[in-house]
This record gives sequence, structure tokens and C-alpha cells, in this order.
Amino acid sequence: MDENKWLAERFQAQRVRLQAVAYRMLGSHSEAEDAVQETWLRLNRADTSDVENLAGWLTTVLSRVCLDTLRSRQSRREESLDLELAHPALDEPDGGDPAHEVLLADSVGSALLLVLQTLSPAERLAFVLHDMFAVSFDDIAPIIDRTPVAARQLASRARRRVQGANEGNQADPARQREVVAAFLSASRNGDFSALLALLDPEVVLRADAFTVQASIANQASGAPRLFPETVGAKNVADTFSGRAKAARLVLIDGLPGAVWAPGGEPRVAFRFAVDGGRITQIELVADPEQIRHFDLTWLEH
Repeated sequence: MDENKWLAERFQAQRVRLQAVAYRMLGSHSEAEDAVQETWLRLNRADTSDVENLAGWLTTVLSRVCLDTLRSRQSRREESLDLELAHPALDEPDGGDPAHEVLLADSVGSALLLVLQTLSPAERLAFVLHDMFAVSFDDIAPIIDRTPVAARQLASRARRRVQGANEGNQADPARQREVVAAFLSASRNGDFSALLALLDPEVVLRADAFTVQASIANQASGAPRLFPETVGAKNVADTFSGRAKAARLVLIDGLPGAVWAPGGEPRVAFRFAVDGGRITQIELVADPEQIRHFDLTWLEH
């Protein structure tokens, strides 16, 4: 068999798992696909004649590609514009690989992806590889240029933050709903002080590419100019004060949120992360394909 064809077949057998790893690293299907494609290009250029564990080699290369992406993203202070709820396709078996078993058992939703975005690149990589794909700390350490002990500490720190966020999300859903409802009310009424009181000082507002483009197109009508990322309570309060008049309270995949739905058709989804009675993150999603995947329960009409 032609060597290139043989290599391509072995890579294809790992593609589903690699896409799953990259998606959890990056929170974006398009960026994950780019990372997998870059891994394939590096495989083509590399001499793998002495590689005994190709799956492990590919995971290492992919992780380094994702780490570079996360660090670049962090340095630009902007996050992925297409955080998606749909999960990677899982309809192909992976030969009993333990990472695939973890993937099948895992149900990473939007709430966890939002939490993962708050981790440093090294924390996120250590947590995702070890806790979600059973990669050893001995293998993780050289990827992030740390010792195995340091890699373990990074994963442990990330795990505590993820668990803490999950506990916060599950502790009092009624309180979360109250906070989101109060935010919408303050926004509609232009109550700047109330908005500040509801927002964490370091709150982050993220808007997907569709929302950003719509805001640019609607600036002539007085709509605020939105950016991929806005940080700080005052800046976020400025964006929402006197607005969101047509937004309605809903549950988005079971979590309190809001939608702008002129004529009853959801056009923009507002997803919130709440911690300690304050909003720590707001995500605006206007991508029709993503909105179509949301499970919406109307709480306000």
C-alpha cells in the first residue's frame, strides 16, 4: 500500500477523537477543525518511522497547536466567535480507546465551555487532556513545558474552578433566574446603577460574529456598536442601559437566559453565567444554526 495512503487511513481513524479533543480545548468547531487539519499537515511533513504510538503522537501535536491558539487568543484578549452547543459527531467507534470512552460518557454543554474559557491555556490543556481524555501527566508535562507535578497542580486548580462553577450553577437556579430577570428589567428601564449592582466588576460580554456584524449594520438606527469582547461592569452596563426592551426571559438548555424574538422568531440569544448573585459573563449568539440547536423554554411573553 502507498505510504501516504496508509498514513491517511491511520489519521482518519483518529479524526473523530482529535476533533473532540480540539473542540474541548478551543470551544469552537471551526477552530477545532483548523487545528485537526494543521495536525494532519504536520504529520505529512514529519518522519514518523520511529513513532510507536501514533495516537499519542497526534494528541501531542494537536495539543500544541491548540495551546498556540489559546495563547494567541489570550494575547489578543478576544475569544472564539463561534462557541457552539452541538457536540462533535460520535457515530464512529474508536477501537476501545479510553479517551473515546470518556468522550462518550461526557456531555460538555455550554455552561462548562463558558467555565473553560476562564482558565489559563495551560490549565485548560491539563484539565481537558487528563480529566476528559485520560492522558497521563507524564505525557502532558512536556506539552506545556512543566513538570508532571506542576501539570497535576494545574489540572487540580482547573478542576476546583470547574466544580465550583457547577455547584454555583446547580445550587439555586431560582436565584439565577431572579438575577437575569432583574438584569433585563434594569436594561429596559435604563437603570444604570441597578445594572452595575448586578454585574461582576470583571464581567465579560462576548458577541459572536453574526451579532457583531448586525450591530455594525444597525448603527445608523442608534444600536450600540458591539465588539467580540467587552470587559468590565461599566462598559457592559453602558452597552445594555436603556436597551434589551424586546428581549424575553427564557431557559436556554435549562439555564436562565433571554432571547430577542421579533415576530416570535428567536434572532439573538443571551446566555448568562451567574456566580454569587452577580453576572460574570454574558454571551450573545445570533448564528441561526446555533440558535436552532438551543432548547428554549419561554418564561416571559
